Amino acid sequence: MRKVYLDNNATTRMREEVLEAMLPYYKDIYGNASSIHSFGRPARKAIDEARVHVAGLLGAASPEEIIFTSGGTESDNFAIKGVLRALKAKGDHIITTAIEHHAVLNTCKSLEKEGCKVTYLGVDKYGLIDLEELRRAITDKTVLITIMYANNEMGTIEPVVEIGNIAKEKGVYFHTDAVQAVGKLDLAVKDMHIDLLSMSGHKIYGPKGVGVIYIKRGTKIVPQLLGGHHEMGKRAGTENVAGIVGLGEAARLAKRDMPDEDRIKDLRDYLYKGIASNIEDIHLNGHPEKRLPNTLNVSFTYLEGESIILNLDMEGIAASTGSACTSGTLEPSHVLTAMGLDPVNTQGSVRFSLGRDNTKEDMDYVIGILPPIIKRLRAMSPLYEKGK
Repeated sequence: MRKVYLDNNATTRMREEVLEAMLPYYKDIYGNASSIHSFGRPARKAIDEARVHVAGLLGAASPEEIIFTSGGTESDNFAIKGVLRALKAKGDHIITTAIEHHAVLNTCKSLEKEGCKVTYLGVDKYGLIDLEELRRAITDKTVLITIMYANNEMGTIEPVVEIGNIAKEKGVYFHTDAVQAVGKLDLAVKDMHIDLLSMSGHKIYGPKGVGVIYIKRGTKIVPQLLGGHHEMGKRAGTENVAGIVGLGEAARLAKRDMPDEDRIKDLRDYLYKGIASNIEDIHLNGHPEKRLPNTLNVSFTYLEGESIILNLDMEGIAASTGSACTSGTLEPSHVLTAMGLDPVNTQGSVRFSLGRDNTKEDMDYVIGILPPIIKRLRAMSPLYEKGK
């Protein structure tokens, strides 16, 4: 049976080059990076080199603006809680959106329980915010705007440049969860009025358990992990040297191979054309153009997405119904619901997220396998016949 992996927004397969770069730091170079002796110095040098590679991928002004964390979730928590607590004398108001990753949404909800004020901006049918609504939401108590760069479920890219301009004009910090955007879109944070940015290693063909928070020089923030003076005093804890090395190598390769995203975009569009040509009553979710080059979210009317996923899995095809962090719940996607999608389409959504290993032959396989699955499931669906 052919195996086709189309769940790269959940996680990616680590590149061989990344694994090779990491192995010495599990075996031979095992010293603590904070130690000044000959066992620790090579580990410190490796971390410094990784910091340079990540800064290059993000377009940061300095490697010292790169702080290593355990992943995107920690980075999101650090950015939001750290800024709010650093600026509590100024205000306690945060602006975010209804379609954020739960690492942002649940952090904001926990802060609301502590008495903070949070504004959740709505989105249009494509998943885009209204910039004027954002501008109107800012008050003299607003200390942070946290809006994702690109949505993990349907791929819509938010107008982050304009958001950054508004934030700078109003004197408010801007944090963006760029976990899905990094490695797929060109970034230059130093020119974009982004004060804080979150990224994760395992979304760019690097290791799990390691991520980054970019903190623009001069940004006021309170560390959330206390202990030693690691990561320039911003994140305590002995560094995960092997993981950081892997993330650095993944960042270097991502910057080098950015042109390959055009090929992936072509494959994505080829896949959608094949699906649309062979299956009726489908709906493309997300913006038709302002969308991640690898992401395709399609709703199959009057069907359950989980049933489609399970049937695809039996044919060797891995896809998802949305965020991996919400798998196992029967609740409809909060992202698609916020976009105003009809419930009959929300429940039947499937996300295909392509990666660097995918080929045209993979797409042809999916295009051949999927229509009979949809036909069979609809034949068993009384809702579909009733809706027709």
